[in-house]
Amino acid sequence: MAGGGGGSSPARLALLLLLAAAVVACGGKGVQVEEAHRRSMLANGLGSAPPMGWNSWNHFQCDGNGEVVIRETDDCWAEPQRDAKGNLVANTKTFPHGIKALTPTFHHHRLRLCNNCLCRFQTRAKVQPGSLGHEEQDVKTFAAWGVDYLMYDNCNNGDLRPLERYPEMSRALMKVGRPIYFSLCEWGDMHPAKWGAAYGNSWRTTNDIADTWDSMIATADQNEVWSEYARPGGWNDPDMLEVGNGGMSEAEYRSHFSIWAVAKAPLLIGCDVRSMSQQTKDILSNSEVIAVNQDSLGVQGKKVQSNNGLEVWAGPLSNNRKAVVLWNRQGYQATITAQWSSIGLASSTAVTARDLWAHSSFSAQDQLSASVAPHDCKMYVLTPN
Repeated sequence: MAGGGGGSSPARLALLLLLAAAVVACGGKGVQVEEAHRRSMLANGLGSAPPMGWNSWNHFQCDGNGEVVIRETDDCWAEPQRDAKGNLVANTKTFPHGIKALTPTFHHHRLRLCNNCLCRFQTRAKVQPGSLGHEEQDVKTFAAWGVDYLMYDNCNNGDLRPLERYPEMSRALMKVGRPIYFSLCEWGDMHPAKWGAAYGNSWRTTNDIADTWDSMIATADQNEVWSEYARPGGWNDPDMLEVGNGGMSEAEYRSHFSIWAVAKAPLLIGCDVRSMSQQTKDILSNSEVIAVNQDSLGVQGKKVQSNNGLEVWAGPLSNNRKAVVLWNRQGYQATITAQWSSIGLASSTAVTARDLWAHSSFSAQDQLSASVAPHDCKMYVLTPN
């Protein structure tokens, strides 16, 4: 599900992040855009900035009443069997009024509706249909429901390679006449950063994240390798946020959110937003950090210095600014120094440094140093004077 644009204030951006389920920047729907969209997914007018929002999977998976959860804020939304005409049918227990019934509520609040994880899978308790072999039929169903965002998993793929399977769904989306953001999720197995932009708006570069420090830092490192392939309209995706799910400390969640932001990753909340703590809300609603993620230049930040777990991540922003994260991956307090040469500034450049977590500004020249707590970070925007 997703929050759309509308209003440019930082406060509104933060509010959309908290309430939505996958913010996508919607382009025009005129004839020229529609015709171009039939030739290229990148012409669908979506994903000019990384999507933001909320996804139920990390916290709820297949548990709970999907319709209630979504209206108050699901995966596993479908009946195991299609109807007599072969169409997908919403689960009558968890979505008693159907998926389409949710659309007016979401669009009234300028949100976008997302369908998620359309691969067939079966566990002891759950069975879900998949779209393999039903791509055009299912996309027509999604369009009729008013769906705006499709995440398409690669499980139980009939032994088809991703490059055989994803183009088919992409072609179906191009033909349906409704721009739908296409999120490819094949867990980075076949290096989709190299080819994903031909078929979708984002692509998973990693396996599923877990709510642990070790998983989070490993996921960040796996995604960082592909930084050069991200761009407006097509983004590297290191999986959803775990902030607020309880497995990490406040410092670790602050690092998690900062690194995802500077890396231009989709910011998809994965906790139960109905019961989040103030601590969690403060992290997820930091409008200055969100603004780095949503910056119009659309260049993914990356690791530019690393010394025994003391790291500097940085990337360019619009108007000649730089985003910088000093990240302490060690278990002790340490001073981290970002050298101007590492972040693309001339050695004599004087800047105004904005601390995005302390919400304060100061002057700096030649380098930027700070003492950083264990597993924590400092995040800045540097504006040349």
